[in-house]
Amino acid sequence: MGLKVVGVGLGRTGTYSLKVALNQLGLGPTYHMEEIILDMQRKLPQWQAVVAGNSDWVAIFEGYTAAVDWPTASYYRELHAAYPDAQFILTHRNPESWVDSFSATIYQLLSNIDEAPEPMRPWLELVIAVIAKAGIPLGLGRQRLMDAFAAHNAAVEAAIPPDRLLAFQVKEGWQPLCGFLDVPVPDGLFPRTNDRGEFWDKVAGAA
Repeated sequence: MGLKVVGVGLGRTGTYSLKVALNQLGLGPTYHMEEIILDMQRKLPQWQAVVAGNSDWVAIFEGYTAAVDWPTASYYRELHAAYPDAQFILTHRNPESWVDSFSATIYQLLSNIDEAPEPMRPWLELVIAVIAKAGIPLGLGRQRLMDAFAAHNAAVEAAIPPDRLLAFQVKEGWQPLCGFLDVPVPDGLFPRTNDRGEFWDKVAGAA
């Protein structure tokens, strides 16, 4: 099957909304960090192997035709090499609003790893490693987070050929996404989901 669409925007840039949108367009099933949370026993070791330098993309994405969010976004170079014919989508947003959202959700969660339930810690350690690969180690201040966000987006745009890459904000709605993917624009509003409250609900599923 193989991946046809790869989201390479960092978490908290509308990646879950993009997942829902791709599925609605018939381009899924779409892989997201949530997939690991829902099948920790099988999928966590696959990504631990990736972090250790032993990636098996075929096994990881078996049954999926699209992937978004972390861990995927940190491996855009490797996934472009593995799936050169895929279409890549760089979700982004205002850097200051991204830092606000990221700091109040993912970064807060990772910074409190010592307080997390023991069964949850291997997953959190994976997330820390994956996010560090994207240039975001623990302990960065606000300006350095904004700089890291901008650096990731610039690196993606330098690595992926322009004809295979769409820079996209979910607030733009269906039109640019459907035009890039060459699919009809569906009826109804573009999905907007995974606000901060929903994020913490999903995290609770990993405990």
